Order: sequence, then structure tokens, then C-alpha cells
Amino acid sequence: MNMTKKIKKIGVMTSGGDAPGMNAAIRSVVRTCTHYRIDCAGIYRGYQGMIEGDFIDINARSVSGIINKGGTILKSARSDEFRTKAGRKKAYDQLQKAGIDALVLIGGDGTFTGGMIFNKEFGFPVVGIPGTIDNDIFGTSFTVGYDTALNTVVEVVDKIRDTASSHNRLFFVEVMGRDAGFIALNAGIGAGAEEILIPEEDMGLDRMLQSLKRSKRSGKSSSIVIVAEGDKTGKNVFELAEYVEKNMPQYEVRVSVLGHMQRGGSPSCFDRVLASRMGVKAVELLLDHKTNLMVSINNNRIETTDLEKAVKGQHKINMELIRVSDIMSI
Repeated sequence: MNMTKKIKKIGVMTSGGDAPGMNAAIRSVVRTCTHYRIDCAGIYRGYQGMIEGDFIDINARSVSGIINKGGTILKSARSDEFRTKAGRKKAYDQLQKAGIDALVLIGGDGTFTGGMIFNKEFGFPVVGIPGTIDNDIFGTSFTVGYDTALNTVVEVVDKIRDTASSHNRLFFVEVMGRDAGFIALNAGIGAGAEEILIPEEDMGLDRMLQSLKRSKRSGKSSSIVIVAEGDKTGKNVFELAEYVEKNMPQYEVRVSVLGHMQRGGSPSCFDRVLASRMGVKAVELLLDHKTNLMVSINNNRIETTDLEKAVKGQHKINMELIRVSDIMSI
């Protein structure tokens, strides 16, 4: 496909795990298309919907009243078929038939990898918007949905703390973040957790026990330990709780797994503004005949990162935050 071909219609889709603010990003893409007088199509259920031609023409009015809603009105789905060459060819044919000239992909690593392969095979212009609560994408300080998830976790941990202190209990609270501890570390500091266990730092069970014993000696009657679901102690949160119970019988130990509640809910103002800014940039990049880029934010400036770098790079944890967390848990 000729990259300088005039773009008349842009397709937008959400894929992978949903994140609050995805709807705000969809709205921004649609309204920016309207602003530049080009058509916009919503693609339902990510790559699977693309293969099935599950498209809907959307305009500025179709996206009224969605900026405050969590989840995604375009739905999301995994697609094994898109991993095959035949599946991607089907998707390409459907896009051609619908007159869609370029794509905005809202999602994470998997979504972007699919987009890159699709671009390579068919020369089809794609731009990504990072939407994931984990904040684990290289090249951007924030992903859409991360701020909201943090606020949700802090709010819940505040409530758990009320119970912990009323009963002299030790709570293990498991938060999302399979490969990255961004939610655990930031929410842990924000909620005043005594300990934070994240995959990036293998703290070890003994160090955790020492730390809890120190807290107990210094007069703390209750404690909250935040655990990222991918923590490298290699034990799940229930085994951790059992280990502490065995070694510190003076504590009553409880476990709370926050699970999918972290993904839902109305997006924070930060996520709504971020999604709006990223949507505008994504459409403008495509109209400028740019492809294989992800829209990113760094030092509050909207920038771009090569999709390949975004997928292959490692978003590093901020060591200063680990230091702060150690000092705060005294």
C-alpha cells in the first residue's frame, strides 16, 4: 500500500486487557477525524473483529457521554487467528473492503506486536496508543489507565487499613502487575504500606520477616504488605501469608486479592486528559503519513516512540521510589 496515498478513513480499535481511559482515547480519535474532515470506523473486539469485518462508522456524536466511562465501548478480545498469516490476510481484505486506510491501535505489547507484523506484511499504516493499567511499556512515562488503577488501589488499601488497625492484623494485599511492580510500588508508597514486594526487586522472605519484626518492635500493631502478582519470591500471596503466620504467630494474617476491580471504574482526570492528547496526536501522525509509532508522554510533552522499541524495551522501575519506600516504612 502506498504510504503517500491520501488517508480518507481511519479505523480505531482496543485490544488486550481493558484500561480506564480507553473510551476517552476512542472519543479523541473520532473527534480529531471529524475535525480534519475524514471518516472514522470503530473496529469491535480488536483483531478478531477486524478479521470478521465487525466495523461501525462512528462520528463526533456517536462518542458523546463516554469520556467518563471505564472499559471500552469497542470491546476487546484475544485473537489466535490473527497470529496466522491467513488470519491477517483476512483482516487486510476486510479493511480494504470497508475503505479503511490506516489504524489507531489502543492497547499494550501484544496489540503493538500484531500491528507491526501487519504493517510489515501489507504496508498498512498503524499508530499505537499505550492503554494498560500496568504502565509497563517502554518509551512513555505513563500509559492510559495507570493513574486510575493507582487511585483505585490506594482507596481500597486505605479501607483495609481501617480494619487492620482495628484488629491488630497483618494484611497481604495482592495488586496487578504480572511482570512489573509499578502499581505495587507507587500505590504502596501512596497508601503507606510497611512492605512492598515487586518482581524487579527480589526482596527474599527473610528480609521481609526481619522488616516485619522490626515494625512490631517499634510499636506497630498492624501492617500492610503490598504484593505485585508477579513477585519473585516465587510464592503466591497465600503461601506468603502462611509463611509469616508460621514465623510470627503474634500476628493475625489476612489476604486480600484486589483482582479485576483495578481495571474498572471511571477514569481519573489525568487519564482522560492523557487519552485526549494521545488521540489527537495519533490521528495527526497518520495524516502526516507516519507509521509504526507509539504516542508517548515524557516530561508532560506528547512525543513518539518507535513501536519496535516500545515492544522490546524495558520500562525500568524508579530506584528512588524504592529508597523512599524503605525510609517511609521505618
